Amino acid sequence: MTYLTEVERYRYAERLLAQRDPLGALQMLDPLLDAHAGDHGVQLLAARAYYHSAQLGRAREALTALLDRDPTDHYVRFLLGRTLERSSRHEEALPHLRLAAAMNHDPEYADSVARVERKLAA
Repeated sequence: MTYLTEVERYRYAERLLAQRDPLGALQMLDPLLDAHAGDHGVQLLAARAYYHSAQLGRAREALTALLDRDPTDHYVRFLLGRTLERSSRHEEALPHLRLAAAMNHDPEYADSVARVERKLAA
């Protein structure tokens, strides 16, 4: 039987997520989530897998915890905004998306702000 080290598990979970297998990524991450509850990388990878597997409540919880630790992380803020948007919580999503767009001039961030603003104006 082959046992994976924690680093191998993490890297394998990254590959699975890149291959659009978020549930497989979560399976790989499962033993790491408790053991490394304070690790930003492990928690962010899990949050991304939750988001991509439409486990939006779990994604929101994980992202909120990450933002509590580092409110300046523009990507976490953006992903929280997108999670809230996918949950049809547009009014809650907009401030996060606007802050992310102000922190980082990624065109995807600006597009998300415009999309949510249109939804709220309709």
